[in-house]
Amino acid sequence: MARTSRRLTLLLGLCALAAQAVGDPARSGEVEAPHIRAELFSDADRVAPGDTLTLALRLQPDEGWHTYWMNPGDSGLETRIDWTLPDGAEAGPIQWPVPDRLPVEHLVNYGFEGETLLLSDITLPLEIAQDDSVTLTAQARWLVCEVECIPGDAELSLTLPVGDITDLSAHTALFQRARARQPQAADWPAAFSIEATWLEVTVAPDRPLTPPLQFFPGTTELVEHAENQQFSTDEHGNLIIRQPLNVYFHTTPAQFPAVLRDANGAWSLTVGGTEAPPTGEDRADSATDTVPTRLLALLLAFGGGVLLNLMPCVFPVLSLKALGLARHGGHRGHALAYTAGVLACFLVIAALLLALRAGGAALGWGFQLQTPMVVGGLAYLMFALGLALMGVVQLGAGWMGAGETLTRDTGLRGSFFTGVLAVVVASPCTAPFMGTALGFAVTQPAPVALGIFAALGLGLAFPFLLIGFVPALARRLPKPGPWMGIFRQAMAFPLFLTGVWLLWVLGRQVGIDGLTFALAGLVVLALGLWLWGLGQHGRQRLRLAAALVMLAALWPLWQASGQQATIAVTADDDRWTPQRLAALRAAGEPVLVNMTADWCITCLANERVALDTDMVRAALTDGGVSYLKGDWTRQDPDITEYLAGYGRNGVPLYVLYPRGGGAPQVLPQVLTPTLVRDAVSRAANP
Repeated sequence: MARTSRRLTLLLGLCALAAQAVGDPARSGEVEAPHIRAELFSDADRVAPGDTLTLALRLQPDEGWHTYWMNPGDSGLETRIDWTLPDGAEAGPIQWPVPDRLPVEHLVNYGFEGETLLLSDITLPLEIAQDDSVTLTAQARWLVCEVECIPGDAELSLTLPVGDITDLSAHTALFQRARARQPQAADWPAAFSIEATWLEVTVAPDRPLTPPLQFFPGTTELVEHAENQQFSTDEHGNLIIRQPLNVYFHTTPAQFPAVLRDANGAWSLTVGGTEAPPTGEDRADSATDTVPTRLLALLLAFGGGVLLNLMPCVFPVLSLKALGLARHGGHRGHALAYTAGVLACFLVIAALLLALRAGGAALGWGFQLQTPMVVGGLAYLMFALGLALMGVVQLGAGWMGAGETLTRDTGLRGSFFTGVLAVVVASPCTAPFMGTALGFAVTQPAPVALGIFAALGLGLAFPFLLIGFVPALARRLPKPGPWMGIFRQAMAFPLFLTGVWLLWVLGRQVGIDGLTFALAGLVVLALGLWLWGLGQHGRQRLRLAAALVMLAALWPLWQASGQQATIAVTADDDRWTPQRLAALRAAGEPVLVNMTADWCITCLANERVALDTDMVRAALTDGGVSYLKGDWTRQDPDITEYLAGYGRNGVPLYVLYPRGGGAPQVLPQVLTPTLVRDAVSRAANP
């Protein structure tokens, strides 16, 4: 009985399929193969001799399975269509939609998950009789994969009547959907060169591109698809793409097709090997387009520097500067010396950062705080300056005089080193506008990048320049007096708090054993400073002993930096990885990515004030939005690459991916619960 029922169901299905095929000449019957279904559509119900119609091969793999692009990547096989057409008819090539990167273990493939529509144009001959019909047959072959792969094929046919004119079919929406998924044809000049083991592609786009960028070469065995792609711009504004060559690369093509995708769309290119993109005067129009971009970056950097004064990490040093301002009454020389210190330190950090990146290191803003030795050294410095403000020791002109006390000897030197210190301790903070400006800076030639960093420094020093050069503001400062002694001691406590916070960061990096070494070192340092204070009244031997004790304090710090933390920085379910994000995106789920670091005060403030609130947690839960957190406390090349993809050079970075795909949204660097809740709701219900 059951067998009879199944046969009857199958028969009814075939009858329905046949009836559908007969009733709709623009749609073939659906062929079901293991883990995939295939069907052929026409955009015309009736065709005229000499006209061109478009056919669409629709492939629908099971969830989690995929087919391949024209270049399948590290493995796989592209889908192929062989046509059987009337004499004189011609079939155009497959019009491929924009592929996705499909990481599988250590490989990266290019292909499609979900519904895939492959278009082909068919041009009919003029000699077809109008009372005839034409039969168009596609022999499709594919490879459908999850982890294992299954080859498949299907023969799909359409028989269309011939008339005086071509009539559109009822499948217009399907063809509109297919064309929306294809890259736009771009005539941007593009050339490539082979340099040692690298492919370098130079593209001259006619519009600004918005990260993240992805480059899909349309030829196999050219590059290592799983290796990171590097994006930068040259002095003419051309986009430079670099990727290691494939280990099997042996033949240089004359040219190859490619797809370049940014956050707003995708473009198909032809990359030639000899015709270089125009440069200099040849690209006058494009060059002028980059000027506003650089000017905008300079303005953003300056504004970010001004706002950096309001960030909590700069406050302890501003307390030192406040003492100087009160003492000197806003003297111009001190304002200029402070500005010089800020600019010098910014330029040194920028030059070091650019040099290391040019050498292949994956670094960004605040990279020095990814090194435990630097974090511990800053904790020592904050502690020593705090003790100096409390009067335990009067620091001289040694290396520790980088704070306020240097002003006692030369005056302007104190302001200069206060500026240096302000930049060093400002690293954990990122003010609004800074991220975009610095991310742009590291993609520019060195002179432009250094100029942007200098603009950031000018912004940081700007309030003190105003006080120094506007007498009306200087007159509003309180006059020197006995109150300064009490104020000086009170200002030690922000420095002590900064030291505690740095030790907490160090503990996250090196664990409890390393933190214990660092705390022991601080005790030794305190002993050395106390002895130094006692020896400041002519006891040279005591000062020598103090110096040796302070040097001994470096040994536990060295030991601390060699320890490794065992504390998990975030729950495994929330941990960001490129693979986890790709899987969620492939499934069409909305995702909120939080790139952070323990030493980033702006990040911690945003998490406490906005992200870790009942309002935002409820919005994430109600909207089914996955939350992924990437930790950059220590160096992580994957996170550095991700940041660079969004034009950023440091944390925080908040990216919200909407449900069902679409362009991601980058949230501001300073968050509020309402802002995040509204953005999450839009992403969950686009």
